[in-house]
Amino acid sequence: MSTTSSGILQTISGEIQLLAESSGRSVLGVSSFHGNGSGFAWDEHTMVTAYHVIRGAEEVTVRTSDGRKLSARVAGRFRRADVAVLTVEAVLTPSEKGDSQSLKSGQFVLALANSIEARPSVTSGLVTGAGRTVGGWRGVTIEDAIVTDARVNPGYSGGPLVDASGRVIGMNVAYFSKRGIAVPVATISKVVDRVENGQPFKKAYLGILSHPVSLPADVASSDGVGQDSGVMVCSVQDGTPAKLSGFSFGDIILRFDGKTVSDSEDLAGLLREEAIGKRTKVSVLRGGAVVDLEVTPATGRED
Repeated sequence: MSTTSSGILQTISGEIQLLAESSGRSVLGVSSFHGNGSGFAWDEHTMVTAYHVIRGAEEVTVRTSDGRKLSARVAGRFRRADVAVLTVEAVLTPSEKGDSQSLKSGQFVLALANSIEARPSVTSGLVTGAGRTVGGWRGVTIEDAIVTDARVNPGYSGGPLVDASGRVIGMNVAYFSKRGIAVPVATISKVVDRVENGQPFKKAYLGILSHPVSLPADVASSDGVGQDSGVMVCSVQDGTPAKLSGFSFGDIILRFDGKTVSDSEDLAGLLREEAIGKRTKVSVLRGGAVVDLEVTPATGRED
């Protein structure tokens, strides 16, 4: 290797090291009875992490990059976006926010974490896709997700994804098929604003218990079906929108508002706040035939 090439590589390596060190100051370790994860400081007294890192906990222990252990209170959580907002009675080092809405494939990123008793750890990669809707933890649907080839190791959930300038563009929440998935910072900002303004999170409610099922090949290829799986209604609660609309045990939901429902994740993603109060057509498979029902989802509680 030439002296010039070696010098260039050393310069790039040094810049990445400085970027990781600077960005790492806002990265926090998060410990609850569910295990360990990461988070990052949103402002001097507010931090964010992944919902699935803390789940039902009301208080968690956080660890700063300089070794302080602090108690944090859960101020709000939005399971559907896999975002939780916590407050800390101490001064944190806020992260610098970037723009997740103008990302392009090929942009360099760092994924950071602080899930163990050590300095923040880091992996790097490139944005491979942005603005996609993908599945996350247990039925969570991440809208406008950032997809990268940066490895997200155990404990990285809740940690920041930063751009080449050290600005947070997302929060790491999942890793599968050798791709990292991050919630965009634009979504996180909306969640934080709603929590700070005391606005509750809502979801559309049907009043059913359901389970994903596969369809036999002859049924899947029959007229009006055209899909391999759906969501079977296991029970219908009295007095609910589903009951009033004629849903029955054994119905297999195929489409909701014209959109395909292949599994529980699809249905959960469609039962968003915007669906509340909207009269919606739902196609179900009943007795071998496709039946169209109309339902007006009610307001449900987001957990």
